[in-house]
Amino acid sequence: MKAPYHPALLPSGLADLLPVDAALEAHAVAHLMGRFAAFGYDRIKPPLVEFEDSLFAGPGRDRAREAFRLMDPHSQRMMAIRPDTTPQIARIAASRMLNEPRPLRLAYANDVLRVVGTHLRPERQYCQVGCEIIGSDSIQADIEIGVLAVHSLSSLGVKGLAIDLTLPPLLKKILNLTLDGDRSRRRVLKEAADRRDRAALREAGGPCAGLLDSLIVATGPAAQAIATLRALPLPWEAMQDVDRLAGVAQGILGALEDMGLDDVSVTVDPLERKGFHYESGVSFTLFAREVRGELGRGGRYAAAFASGSYFASTESATGFTVYMDSVCRSLPLLPPVEKVCVPASSSWKEILEKQRVGQRVVRDLSGES
Repeated sequence: MKAPYHPALLPSGLADLLPVDAALEAHAVAHLMGRFAAFGYDRIKPPLVEFEDSLFAGPGRDRAREAFRLMDPHSQRMMAIRPDTTPQIARIAASRMLNEPRPLRLAYANDVLRVVGTHLRPERQYCQVGCEIIGSDSIQADIEIGVLAVHSLSSLGVKGLAIDLTLPPLLKKILNLTLDGDRSRRRVLKEAADRRDRAALREAGGPCAGLLDSLIVATGPAAQAIATLRALPLPWEAMQDVDRLAGVAQGILGALEDMGLDDVSVTVDPLERKGFHYESGVSFTLFAREVRGELGRGGRYAAAFASGSYFASTESATGFTVYMDSVCRSLPLLPPVEKVCVPASSSWKEILEKQRVGQRVVRDLSGES
């Protein structure tokens, strides 16, 4: 029997944040943005809705299927609600901030809305908080983004942190170099690699079967995994990516040791591609030991923007985004703050004096008619 409709029922994937949870999220966002600012990242705030041809330009093209659309009554053009913030940062960098000195260091804290959730992330609206470095191809930028992601979450109080490094384009690059022209086999091997199906890889891998099988087992703690990767007979172009990955991993490990964050796990999974829509270089996923799914993702990408006749040149960029609903699930609730009740007849001066010493003052309205 179909359950009766309740007017307070929300659509699937949407939720109210009641005072305790809303306060925790606001506290966490403020802390993270403060950490980003301390490292020189300037906050920007793009609009919730914009024209779809600009929102889905550059890195946003792979998010088009996830966005709600609506018609702008003024221009009669189609608009979309952002499903991700990074494409908007790329647009701003290529237009409003085109003449600003590079690299840009930008930070944001915005809600996003998506058409559907996933099995691990059923939420369709949640707050994204993140940083971007735009206009630098330096390996130090990759290291900084990874370190800042871990440091900011650790300083917030997230326990059991892990950062898992990967190379999303590695599998495609190897298959293109070793199976030139065999598209059907490349598709089969990509699907088998995503499933970590070693039997299927050996069966269909042909000349690269052994290499793909070795890549699957080249996972685990960063130092061990990278040593395994460097011993493999990778094509020269792929080995360049591995060398970059090794440099980033070494830089992150050194920084975490310097910061006293020895309890953070740094691992490598070179074939991980799921969820990386536009990343083109060293990337990573953030986890916490007691939280379902990932806390966030990051990595290198091309900050391109092209819309209609307007085109701005592509810039190399790297950044990360954390999902505040997941982050807050890893944090204890804030301690309750005592409220002081005063008569409604109390002077406003008296109320302000109590507030100056940190008290929360509630005026008693029970005697009012």
